[in-house]
Amino acid sequence: MASSFSSSMRGGRGRKLKSEINVVPYIDVMLVLLIIFMVMPSANDPSVVDLPSAEKSTKPPADYVQIVLKQNGALSIGIKGKGEEAPETAPNRDALVKKLRTIHTDHPDYPVLIAGDKESKYDDVIQLISEAKKMGISRVGLSTK
Repeated sequence: MASSFSSSMRGGRGRKLKSEINVVPYIDVMLVLLIIFMVMPSANDPSVVDLPSAEKSTKPPADYVQIVLKQNGALSIGIKGKGEEAPETAPNRDALVKKLRTIHTDHPDYPVLIAGDKESKYDDVIQLISEAKKMGISRVGLSTK
């Protein structure tokens, strides 16, 4: 009886313990993570890919068609190897595709190697690979330094 009398002297009812989780710190952490994930993709430009240099690469075939992409948008195409032809500069992608089609009809067994400048756009390289595959060229590769 004495214990119930002393608790009523302190202010009536005893204190209840809270059994709830305080979610405010979790919300703060989630907002910080959200901001980080929103900022990171804008820091990377997906249209520019720095092409790596390879330590060891396989030797190119004896004869092949080489397409060269430069950062300033200059395109050139030519045959490398035994039957080497001087590379021709193409003013645009359509002219390059026409020249590639002509070379492919003359030499259907020649593979195509695309040499992209380190600062060239990834989209340009992929578009050229796609065009070569549409023509029926089965061996299309990327040239390394």
